[in-house]
Amino acid sequence: MWEKIRVIFTIPELRQKILITLLFLAVFRLGANVTLPIIDGAAMKEYYGSQGTNDLLEQVATFSATNLQQMTIFGLGIMPYISASIIFQLLASVWGPLERLKKEGASGQKKINEYTRYATVFLAFGQSWATLGMMLHAGSVYAAYLNPDGSLMFSWKLLIVLTMTAGTMFVMWLGEQIDEYGIGNGISLLIMAGILARMPEALIQLFGPIVKNGLQIGSSGGSWGVDMVLMMIMLFLGVVIGVVFITLGVRRIPTQSAKHVRGRRVYGGNRDYLPLRVNQAGVMPIIFASSLLLVPYIIFSWLGNAWGSETLQTIGSWFTRDNSLVYNVAYVLLIYFFCFFWTAITFNPKDIADNLKDAGAFIRGHRAGRQTADYIEKVMMRITYVGAGFLSLVAIMPSIVTGAADAPYNLASFYGGTGLLIAVSVAFDLVQKIDSHLVMRDYKGLLEKG
Repeated sequence: MWEKIRVIFTIPELRQKILITLLFLAVFRLGANVTLPIIDGAAMKEYYGSQGTNDLLEQVATFSATNLQQMTIFGLGIMPYISASIIFQLLASVWGPLERLKKEGASGQKKINEYTRYATVFLAFGQSWATLGMMLHAGSVYAAYLNPDGSLMFSWKLLIVLTMTAGTMFVMWLGEQIDEYGIGNGISLLIMAGILARMPEALIQLFGPIVKNGLQIGSSGGSWGVDMVLMMIMLFLGVVIGVVFITLGVRRIPTQSAKHVRGRRVYGGNRDYLPLRVNQAGVMPIIFASSLLLVPYIIFSWLGNAWGSETLQTIGSWFTRDNSLVYNVAYVLLIYFFCFFWTAITFNPKDIADNLKDAGAFIRGHRAGRQTADYIEKVMMRITYVGAGFLSLVAIMPSIVTGAADAPYNLASFYGGTGLLIAVSVAFDLVQKIDSHLVMRDYKGLLEKG
């Protein structure tokens, strides 16, 4: 493996791409720690800690690749761009004009990307304004910048909103530069960088008890022993292996190409297979389900505080990890729903059947066209049950670890959930991009033997 890594840096083009990618990621992490000029980050973190919303903010931060407890110039992260991309991806499946643009190929996709950027600006501006109101409510603005009545001047409001909007657009630009000059998917790498940035704190929480108490066996005083730490390490390795196994898992449908004669030669007749991913929906169902579960918690908590109703506050608490049963049941049901929903939108059996027909291939025992499309759809529906079950298990694993081992959420989040799925998917995508450069120069890939 070390020899393969050495070979990577001996290829000038690949070495340049990797160094440029690392440079852009360093710029992103630097900006993610530059606090807004009038914001007291410590006061804001203390406020949300007292409100019991730290887990909620960490969950949202996973998608946005930033830390919402420390409002920085990249405070919104990449979330507005992701939201705009999802909106246009859904619209391209149901709205005629965008659907026609999507079928035009590269030129149509370029136009859709342009619309996505415009939408990102509007979303970032609106989210920045809402975030500023949240910061004022939290009392995290330095008193020197406030008016005597406790309000903030419009000029300062506009400055903060424009700064956060510009920060989001700059992060989007960094992702596009990585796509063009670096290696890997830029937006995904930025999200992965935000996830891995929380790993040192998680490692301190994992190995801190051993450093503090020594190699003691058994837990005492709320502190883990070395046996518990080893068990947590083995559990992490098992979860990662399971995620890798299902992420790469495919259902192979045997296909065969038709024979045709040209002159005296017979072409075709080869046997191949059509790969259908077990986890066809990827990480999107967990993102949708997590985002949707935030809505009832925010609404009922806000109404309960506004009206002084303990009943509404109790209903809102049902949709937090503290009430693991209700939360996890709702989580699993939403994941199953969005698995089938997202697969139905992004996976078109009719197009696959038409492509097989155009290529002169067919699935044995099924006629080309409608019958083939029905068979592919039937197989996909069956394996989606397996993929949804896997996503559900991964999604609730942090809650299981938190409840069983009394682990903090920052540590438990690395045992499942969106963060682990994104990290594994992006890592494999990056390895495949590097392998493509190695194979072109007759080197073995990173995951190949020899």
